Amino acid sequence: MADIEKLRTNLAARGISSAFFETAAEAVEFLDGKLDKTTIGFSGSATVGQIGLYDQLSRHNRTLWHAKGDDPREGSSAPVYIASLNGVAETGELINIDGTCNRVAATLYNAQHVIFVIGVNKIAPDYDSALWRARNIAAPKNAQRLGKKTPCAVKADKCYDCKSADRICKALVVLWEKPNAVSEMEVVIINEDLGY
Repeated sequence: MADIEKLRTNLAARGISSAFFETAAEAVEFLDGKLDKTTIGFSGSATVGQIGLYDQLSRHNRTLWHAKGDDPREGSSAPVYIASLNGVAETGELINIDGTCNRVAATLYNAQHVIFVIGVNKIAPDYDSALWRARNIAAPKNAQRLGKKTPCAVKADKCYDCKSADRICKALVVLWEKPNAVSEMEVVIINEDLGY
């Protein structure tokens, strides 16, 4: 079981705020109240899709999500960007693996307010465990979900460090602290298993 207080303390020490909710519905309500009449970019995220966040925020915000046909470049340059993470260490490191890299680019530089929405299943005790999780759980399941022709997508069991043209693991980003170019970075933690 994840040590949520340890994680939140370590995130705060790294300049990253956090919020914890028992349910996805509570997290959606929190973000719905916080974000109003702004432009929000969304990454390709099973978690965000699963909890209905895009639909709720679209009611009173301009929302951009390439999964809905919007240009990923436009979404990546929105002032608010919502994504998930592939691995989160209780020690505070945030890990994402990306293929196109629109998601990691937006979270590093373009957006002024970055919000990561995660389920507790993404939390690991330390950096090495979080990295292992990102490579061997999240990436293979995402490759399978996206219909990629990679060894990991066949079984969704582990990373094979393949050289396939369909490989979704082109970049690994570890956030040790909030980047200087980002005004606000926040992790919304939901006490449910969500996404990969």
